[in-house]
Amino acid sequence: MYTTTFLDLPPLQQAGGSVQLPGSKSISNRVLLLAALSEGTTEVHDLLASDDTRVMLDALRALGCGVQEAGGGVARITGLGGRQPKSPAKLFLGNAGTAMRPLTAALALLGGEYELSGIPRMHERPIGDLVDALRQLGCRIDCVGSEGYPPLRIAQGDGLPPLRLDAPIRVRGDVSSQFLTALLLALPLVAREQEVVIEVVGELISRPYIHITLELLARFGIAVRHEAWQRFVIPAGSQYRSPGQIHVEADASSASYFIAAGAIAAGVGGEKPLKILGVGLDSIQGDIRFIEAAQAMGAQVTGGPGWLEVCRGAWPLKAIDLDCNHIPDAAMTLAVMALYADGVTTLRNIASWRVKETDRIAAMACELRKLGATVQEGADWLSVAPLPQADWRAASIHTYDDHRVAMCFSLAAFNPAGLPVRIEDPRCVGKTFPDYFEALFAVAQTPQERIPVICIDGPTASGKGTVAAAVAQQLGYHFLDSGAMYRTTALAAMRAGIAIEPGQEQRLAALARGLPVRFKDGRIWLDDGDITDAIRAEEVGMNASRVSALPAVRQALVALQLAFRRLPGLVADGRDMGTVIFPGAPLKVFLTASAAVRAERRHKQLISKGISARISDLRADLEARDARDASRSVAPLVPAEDALVLDNSLLTIDEAVAQVVAWWQARQPF
Repeated sequence: MYTTTFLDLPPLQQAGGSVQLPGSKSISNRVLLLAALSEGTTEVHDLLASDDTRVMLDALRALGCGVQEAGGGVARITGLGGRQPKSPAKLFLGNAGTAMRPLTAALALLGGEYELSGIPRMHERPIGDLVDALRQLGCRIDCVGSEGYPPLRIAQGDGLPPLRLDAPIRVRGDVSSQFLTALLLALPLVAREQEVVIEVVGELISRPYIHITLELLARFGIAVRHEAWQRFVIPAGSQYRSPGQIHVEADASSASYFIAAGAIAAGVGGEKPLKILGVGLDSIQGDIRFIEAAQAMGAQVTGGPGWLEVCRGAWPLKAIDLDCNHIPDAAMTLAVMALYADGVTTLRNIASWRVKETDRIAAMACELRKLGATVQEGADWLSVAPLPQADWRAASIHTYDDHRVAMCFSLAAFNPAGLPVRIEDPRCVGKTFPDYFEALFAVAQTPQERIPVICIDGPTASGKGTVAAAVAQQLGYHFLDSGAMYRTTALAAMRAGIAIEPGQEQRLAALARGLPVRFKDGRIWLDDGDITDAIRAEEVGMNASRVSALPAVRQALVALQLAFRRLPGLVADGRDMGTVIFPGAPLKVFLTASAAVRAERRHKQLISKGISARISDLRADLEARDARDASRSVAPLVPAEDALVLDNSLLTIDEAVAQVVAWWQARQPF
């Protein structure tokens, strides 16, 4: 997951291959709560690993449930089985409505004392209709701050008060379907001796999410009847029974971004379609009907159990006018698809957007306008005009701590104007799809020259490796330590038993071409082994010099270094990155420092490792190496003609990094 302040998406051109989606957030948190309320242990497979499920799991532990996370999306939940949860308890639920609303209802009907809170945005999301419904029953529940909003206090330490179950429980359906879901999940706890009836006041929005709730209740032994989605009857004698094992299907809302990517960019120019794994036409999630909307706009979609395949059909996409009550979350994706349409697209009946992680109607309108779009909005509708190629603008998208805003606007990177898009706070996708951007980059394609590269060259001990790694981390880019490539090749050859001599040049070149080397968290990895320290051995260094003298190996390593240019971008350090390997890089930095400063830095490094050395000797060695590097016939150490020279003799690492990032920012169009 990207944790950078922002993530710049270069212009993307095509999409293809396959993507495995994570488990559904809506299903994951419902299943976790149902398992917690059941007797026995439920083994949950393909559980979503996200911020929302994390706060739910933490809450269940605090309430006394057994929680074992086995890895690989498997969790075992040992339920309360009718026992009262641990009390008193304070539960922090972040911005997870799928945790706050159902837990409020369940704990209010179990007895005990609890405080439920979240981040500031959660305290702005209404919960008054659910609180009112619980108070109708006789539950003692208070809003600690503003009436109708979290934080909440449930004050039933002396036990559950007498409940009024004879009359139907009335709850509004036109604000959030999560209020009704919360009651449906909780009321079976008190329907042991008589049936319990819920009546929906007004139109029920987001009906597909209620369908998910009813399907999952049935799997845990509760068969709820409904009459035209306005009256729900929980039968007498209800008791949660664990199914033993349950699988969480992939998130249909998350599928919408890749369905849209396929409609915009897959199958173009003979490329293969985009395949989506984990959710299919048999999904129980209402948002799977996003497929119908995408097809109406021109996408070609096929599928089966657990899979979908998408490619571009009509182009430009067709404008639509759609009531989106049946796909409330996925409909956001249509707003960005509308930019690629042949007319004005209008999305209606989306009032629930106003009370989500942010006011999504206002947020989408604001950010679409940044891209150059003409947008109109109303209380429960949004209208988006298409963007001609000449009218697109590069934009920095504010994401409002809303995962769906971030994922939707990533699709703007496929714009025909070839402009980049900046996504602010990319970490917000952790709510439902932590690896979203990694998944997008795995299936998106663009010409190599569109992928940005920052080159940082310089002499030995100038700090270029440290600075380059820090810049890469700050921007979320890949990192290439070119100086480690020859050492890694030498180490791999030694381990493979290949003699480092001219007679083995072709074998060594073949080894170098397929070298499985990667750089992560300041370490160097070969396959799954950390070789950071191993390549610094004296024997490896000597063999690295021999390897570098073989032309075929040098050529192979040039090709390998070029392959590090991957989405979303690359920071490469070395001695010839800007002059030989990436001469077209948009930013080249030549990092230097005086020989005296570099000798002092190297001296400190050696002393810290218990190696004795004299600064005068180190300085003489560095000056001699500088002379050799500057005069060598192949790729001499010189600044590229368009490089910016940064003397960091008097700078800290942080100051040098800040300067490079500032230079990079100045080149961006945002």
